[in-house]
Amino acid sequence: MPISRYKKVFHSLWKNKRALIGCFILLSVVMGAIGAAFISPYDPLKQDLTLRLKPPGWRQGNNIYWLGTDYLGRDVASRIIYGTRITLLVSIFALFIGAILGITVGLVSGYFGGKIDTMFMRLADIQLSFPFILLVIAIIAVLGPSTTNLILVLGITGWVIYARIVRSEVLSLREREFITAAKALGCSDFKIIFSHLLPNVGATCIVIATLEIARIILFESGLSFLGLGVQPPTPTWGSMLAEGRAYLFTSWWLATFPGIALMLTVLGINVVGDWLRDFFV
Repeated sequence: MPISRYKKVFHSLWKNKRALIGCFILLSVVMGAIGAAFISPYDPLKQDLTLRLKPPGWRQGNNIYWLGTDYLGRDVASRIIYGTRITLLVSIFALFIGAILGITVGLVSGYFGGKIDTMFMRLADIQLSFPFILLVIAIIAVLGPSTTNLILVLGITGWVIYARIVRSEVLSLREREFITAAKALGCSDFKIIFSHLLPNVGATCIVIATLEIARIILFESGLSFLGLGVQPPTPTWGSMLAEGRAYLFTSWWLATFPGIALMLTVLGINVVGDWLRDFFV
């Protein structure tokens, strides 16, 4: 990207204060995930029943639990910080799987058309005919709950939106003069698709990805809440919400702080996604 392009991006971001706050939130989440071992004050898996359900800011000697402890005496703040790692890991890998599948299908389907286009679009229609959350729950129930299965399921079931939007753009792009010129010069279909069409749908794919990752984070948390996602004792925001549900009226901090972390992360992603949409469009 040329330097002038970088300047334009930073200038646009600086003018949009909401997007700037969203970027700050996302940067904080990413840095927390990367440096969890250094930032986290305690071991997120260490149990001490003598410290169970201590309220936020409770002190024991030189130790202080800023966000309190859970029903097993584990530090809530440490579990939230380490839960960021799992949430981002699952979401990013699932995003890449869905994006690669969907963009490839959209490019091929829109460029070649005909029976190939019909086949892929009917597959998309079949998948869209099932409620997404029920489809994911059914697949997880068959394969078994695990981090790997969760990533694969969220990734494979997320290709449709990329495929449909990329296909619609390719249908118009393939009739443009630069595609006709590439064909006249003897460029192969592979080169036309990935060297000429793909760069022209890149901005759209980036915007879709920012909105999709927020959706994936919510679904990951929802499945973990239901016990179909990442399994205990690994801390995740969804499982922490599920654990805190039983103590909502007596130990409100167990569900409140993971819920705030989830809300702020999704909010930050959506705000940045709106800015990217406005910037590219």
